Amino acid sequence: MTFRPHARAQAEACAALGSPFTARILTLVADCLRPGSPVSDRLLHWAPDRLSPDAVALRLAGALHYLVLTDQAPMLARTYLARDTVDDAHLWRVIDAALRLNADCILSTLDSPPQTNEIRRSAVYIAAAHWLNAVYNLPIVMSELGSSAGLNLQWDHYALRIGEATYGPADASITLAPDWHGHLPPQAQPLIRSRAGVDLNPLDPVADRLRLLSYIWADQTDRLAQTEIALALAAEQRPDIARANAVDWLEGRLARPIPQAVHLICHTIVWQYLDEADQARGHATLARTGARTRADEPLAHLAMEDDGAGPGAALSLHLWPGDMRIALGRADFHGRWIDWTAPDP
Repeated sequence: MTFRPHARAQAEACAALGSPFTARILTLVADCLRPGSPVSDRLLHWAPDRLSPDAVALRLAGALHYLVLTDQAPMLARTYLARDTVDDAHLWRVIDAALRLNADCILSTLDSPPQTNEIRRSAVYIAAAHWLNAVYNLPIVMSELGSSAGLNLQWDHYALRIGEATYGPADASITLAPDWHGHLPPQAQPLIRSRAGVDLNPLDPVADRLRLLSYIWADQTDRLAQTEIALALAAEQRPDIARANAVDWLEGRLARPIPQAVHLICHTIVWQYLDEADQARGHATLARTGARTRADEPLAHLAMEDDGAGPGAALSLHLWPGDMRIALGRADFHGRWIDWTAPDP
């Protein structure tokens, strides 16, 4: 696949995920981009086998939004504000100008993968943690892979509402309310003993605030508002996030048993960005640790990842001791809906 069909495929995904404006932008880029400028040449010559793993179209969407948020491209900012009234011809002229006039900033942004910090995925963490507490009745030690700014590490500060049922603090500043299908998780409020995360490039909720917001699509104002609140909370809480290779860090976290607690290893839409060697090493590390796990120090591996089956991502839970694999259901990539099929604990 070359860049143009890659951008078109991402445009379709953005439309399906509720961002028609980002879909318009990427469709125009796919149709109208011409070689001869630093940005266009970089995009058009991106290694075909790296386009999807590198999420190149999303990097570009984030780069353009970052120009808007940082006031580096006033005409582009005005066009984003008037997005519902501008036609495609005008929109492309403004985008094309930004690609040429702001090439240095865009090229710099293209060097880094998107870090969306989609906090609505925390609904999965909340539901799964209640399920785990109903099983074990032990505090949780949380280790998250791909934490970025740590917005989902602080999931116990958010509430999950399913119909008339609420999970989490009554005074939560953020209440997540996905379209819920299936039975309810058990009401078994978990206790977090400690939490930590890892990322190749952790972002700071204050210094990198606009960078983080740039990866939220510009026409999804509710996501932007929720992320702003979560960033303010992270600036207060300062979750512990290491800068490291995820599997190297995981090996260290699993080196010693944690008695009288559930050690929860979790990640959402991260595993696909690890290379095959790290994926294999990660699975081997979990299996090796699980094999020596005792009943009073259970290990849980919670994953929300794209398995190619659709719709959305698969929710899976692997528990030790016992080497039990449990399908929890599926969820929209942005947490808009959850199809919960977990068995009764």
